[in-house]
Amino acid sequence: MKPKLIPFLLCATTAVQQALCAPANLLLVLEKAANNLVIIDPVSQEIVARVPVGKDPHEVVASDDGKTAYISNYEHGTGTTIARVDLVAQKALPPIDLGPFRAPHGLAYAGGKLYFTAEGSKAVCRWDPATEKVDWVMGTGKNRTHMVLVSKDLETVFTSDDGSATVSFIQQPATPIAAGAGAGGGRGGAPSLWNIDTVAVGPRSEGFALSPDGKELWIANAQEGTISIIDVQARKILRNIPSTKAANRIKFSPDGKYVFVPDMQGQELLVIDAAARTEYKRIALPGNSEGVAIAPDGQHAYTTLNSMDGVAVIDLRTMKFVSEIKTGKGPDGLAWAALK
Repeated sequence: MKPKLIPFLLCATTAVQQALCAPANLLLVLEKAANNLVIIDPVSQEIVARVPVGKDPHEVVASDDGKTAYISNYEHGTGTTIARVDLVAQKALPPIDLGPFRAPHGLAYAGGKLYFTAEGSKAVCRWDPATEKVDWVMGTGKNRTHMVLVSKDLETVFTSDDGSATVSFIQQPATPIAAGAGAGGGRGGAPSLWNIDTVAVGPRSEGFALSPDGKELWIANAQEGTISIIDVQARKILRNIPSTKAANRIKFSPDGKYVFVPDMQGQELLVIDAAARTEYKRIALPGNSEGVAIAPDGQHAYTTLNSMDGVAVIDLRTMKFVSEIKTGKGPDGLAWAALK
């Protein structure tokens, strides 16, 4: 049975009407094998739209107002574009041409701007929607600069460097230096020097997550099945704990109590007690899992079942798998969008 499509345009014609009748929250899922973005109403668990986004899409993130989705077109390491989708009109927008920056992968939206990693350029970059230009670039010198996160105060950019088994901490000084002394785009346009620290972690270190209080960075070392817990202030590993067989994503619950780790080689979602640093539960799933997203209200988690062409819905009040949303082929990255 094919997924039911419910276009927003059935209930509205103008942009204002579309925004009024669109679901307040959306679950965004990439059909990597089909090169589509699937837009899902998490309440009805129905697919409301499917939009082509470009070749080999890997990660997706929404703007702060929930109106635009950004998708990295990795293209097996040769891509030079980031796709854009209007989530209200459910249509593709012109893609972002990244010029010399190759193999975009990780995405983060912070401070009204889009941060992305460029694996092929060993760099992390920032794109400004207002000017539609890349306004900041920082080379990491690391192989496969893969995922990116940004601290709430916008002072620190974190990257997981999969091919170098490191995490990079890229930090802007609190006070911009005098003009002419350095470059890098400080706040308010003033030049500043950015400091880069690295912490060695395990091999195949891909997915990572920042605790809600910003004090700890947890990174999944997929090859050895561990998680490294890093003290953000001290830039050192506090502890390595057991993880799943092959984890490439990781997420905190909004309250910081639990950490959710999927398994590409198993059929369980690992739940870790963040304070105790120990396994809390393993949630049985109908297939292997990859991407993971948590609803902001903390009531549900979602994880892509790549081999099953679907998304598992987990009730976080009972910590149980409750339903499956069928998608197209190869669901992978996913994200949450809240329309404002």
